[in-house]
Amino acid sequence: MNYVTFGGVTVGLCILGYQLMTWWPGRKQLMKDPLKHASRLLPFLASWCYGCLTTLGVAGLIGTASSAVLGLSNWLGDAALVWGVGGQRGQLAARETFVPLSGPGLGLVLILTAVFVAAVAKAGDSGVLKRGAWCGICLGTSAGVAGFAAVPLAQAANVVAGHVYEAV
Repeated sequence: MNYVTFGGVTVGLCILGYQLMTWWPGRKQLMKDPLKHASRLLPFLASWCYGCLTTLGVAGLIGTASSAVLGLSNWLGDAALVWGVGGQRGQLAARETFVPLSGPGLGLVLILTAVFVAAVAKAGDSGVLKRGAWCGICLGTSAGVAGFAAVPLAQAANVVAGHVYEAV
């Protein structure tokens, strides 16, 4: 498992901030129809959850791709912190423990990968989906709120996948 540094978390938060600013409809519009505007965040949130799941003990090609994205994000963020604001590089920002996915949970990640690839291929603006997955990869193992959200996400994936595989 590849752990996230402060640079990787910074990249994830930059992606999140960018997405929120491009989504923001304005106060009046949001108050007028909150459900419509909130639903525009669902593709990003769903792909964030997928990206987060790929960092939780997934090996093979999917885990390698996720680790490569996280490693690149760590490097880019650390470089920006060092050269941009004079910070230190390589400081870990990861949770000490994480909830690994069970066998059925790993199967669910494989199914979600097929769904994610199909959604990216079908989407007119696939950038939202790609940014969501990238953000989830960067923030999924962080020690903050986003990393905390990964715990119930992994548990839910394990439970849902367990029930699906039992039913089939």
